[in-house]
Amino acid sequence: MGTVVLGGALHAVGQGAPARRGVPVEAQKVTVRSVMNEVNAIGSLRANKSIIVRPEIAGVIAGIEARETERVKKGALLFSLDDTIYQAELEKAEASLRLSLSNYERAVKLYKRGAGTGQARDEALSKVQTDRAAVNLAKARLSKTKLHAPFAGIVGLSRVDVGAYVNVGQDLITLDDADPLELDFELPERYLRFIRVDQTVTVSVDALPGESFKGRVSAIATRIDPAGRSLTVRALIPNADNRLKPGLFARVALVIQVRKKAVVVLEQSIIPRGRDFYVFKVVNGKAALTKVEIGLRRYGSVEIVAGLVAGDVVVTAGQLKLADGTPVTVIAPQGG
Repeated sequence: MGTVVLGGALHAVGQGAPARRGVPVEAQKVTVRSVMNEVNAIGSLRANKSIIVRPEIAGVIAGIEARETERVKKGALLFSLDDTIYQAELEKAEASLRLSLSNYERAVKLYKRGAGTGQARDEALSKVQTDRAAVNLAKARLSKTKLHAPFAGIVGLSRVDVGAYVNVGQDLITLDDADPLELDFELPERYLRFIRVDQTVTVSVDALPGESFKGRVSAIATRIDPAGRSLTVRALIPNADNRLKPGLFARVALVIQVRKKAVVVLEQSIIPRGRDFYVFKVVNGKAALTKVEIGLRRYGSVEIVAGLVAGDVVVTAGQLKLADGTPVTVIAPQGG
């Protein structure tokens, strides 16, 4: 064995000298797994159907039939107005109709015997028709004293009391069909080709932290908003237990694409250079600079759509010391 002096230090050379080590780097095999392309948006929940119950006629509240926050069926009676005057008007109209029917029958008999004129018969018939219309009008007015639920839902808080005089169109109570709830949200127009009816959406609200609710896309707008270049999407969120309330601010997550066998690397493996992206592969103990095309970025991972295959090993730390072809030694991750 001989020796050589370098800078005053002795270094052993010849047989038994340790092999030269490559640049120490951390590396790992690429992962092959499913990746989801998920978009996020915000919106407000609203009732599937929602109205404010208002009277079509003025009058005094005679009865409040629905209890506040009660779920009612379609057609359930909600309010009654005093119907005394309208009932009397109907009775008067019906009495007049009975008389005009009798007069018409007599006019017809007289006309058939030649004792009456056709004009008298026709005038009697016109009176019957007028009185019948008056009866129908009186019945319609009387029916307006009863306010029924036009659909099944939950009544809100009453804004009047029994005995109160209400005007035409005055707010009485709200009625909401909150199962399911509707949720409209906006997505950039570039997602148009990915959106379809019946896709699943996941919704979360600040009022119920840590919980999420599933729904489905029910409709997609037929137009793109030219101002914001956005697409309106409507989802329906089941709400049988009524935990969600109309008006809540909601965050929406929508999975628009799933790729089952995607190649994924850690985000720190990617080296951007201009508009291109590279990684260092470990090939036969050397770093091989490899151009890649990236796809989705999620939670510290990046999908590689071209440039890598299953089984490839890429450098995850130590790239700054490398050039194409640099010998490397793979070490355990620090702290791992």
